[in-house]
Amino acid sequence: EMKLVESGGGLVQPGGSLRLSCAASGFAFSDYPLIWVRQTPTKGLELEWISYISNRGSGTNYAASVKGRFIVTRDNARNTMYLQLNSLKTDDTAMYYCCKGWDGDECEVRGQGTQVTVSS
Repeated sequence: EMKLVESGGGLVQPGGSLRLSCAASGFAFSDYPLIWVRQTPTKGLELEWISYISNRGSGTNYAASVKGRFIVTRDNARNTMYLQLNSLKTDDTAMYYCCKGWDGDECEVRGQGTQVTVSS
């Protein structure tokens, strides 16, 4: 069974930082590019794509809303992907998911998510 498990979310003040982790199992992790997406209450069930990392980690891409603040990395030896969140804003408050097989709307595999709340 393919599985993704996110962790590392929490409550942080504006301007603060968090590091999210995504542990994978059940598939050949190093063969696949991965995505981070988020879901906010204001957008209902819509998933917002925020970052991409290639299977070997050499290529990355970010949504304009997070570019320059978030950094995606992966450790293929540990089957784990990370998202470093810096200079957090209240608008970053969301449930964050790691995602395999993104088709523009949904993921082939998505974890249970980790909540990030940015508030003073």
